[in-house]
Amino acid sequence: MSTETLTVWRFDTPEGAEETMHVLEELAREDLIDLHDAAALSWPSSTTKLRTIELHPAAGGSGGALGGSFWGLLLGFIFFVPLLGAALGTATGLISDSLSAVGIDDGFINRVRDRVTPGTSALFVLTTDSVVDSVRDMLGGRLPSDPIFTDLTDGQEAALRRVFGAGDSPVAGESAGAAAA
Repeated sequence: MSTETLTVWRFDTPEGAEETMHVLEELAREDLIDLHDAAALSWPSSTTKLRTIELHPAAGGSGGALGGSFWGLLLGFIFFVPLLGAALGTATGLISDSLSAVGIDDGFINRVRDRVTPGTSALFVLTTDSVVDSVRDMLGGRLPSDPIFTDLTDGQEAALRRVFGAGDSPVAGESAGAAAA
């Protein structure tokens, strides 16, 4: 069985991640890749608001396996918890421990936080490890060469799906949300 991988590619423009996600959706519709879930994060330099776009349900494959609650928790924890600091107290530790239990450790979170800054965007993709290489080959120069990734064990993937997913019949959705930093 292939390993599930959460990969993040950082783009130098606020539009890069969303544009690339649409290409991935098309590749999934054509059954060229099995895209389990994805979200694009855009951070224009002129604002403190982040915009997220989730994988569209028509993307094919098992798209939208985790859904908005997962992306909301992960992206909120990466980008907004540091701003709230001590106000959250022990809740921060509980969230961190929970994410670590499903393979998303502090090192991964800190690398994403350090690299995704105003004026950039990031594409978060959940796939099998073999798909990451295929995506890189198909998209060539469109993808940045230095992705941030974490491999998830079968148990961690199952835990993610239990908490955030819809089991064997995932429901995907598209949302454009913004939150002030």
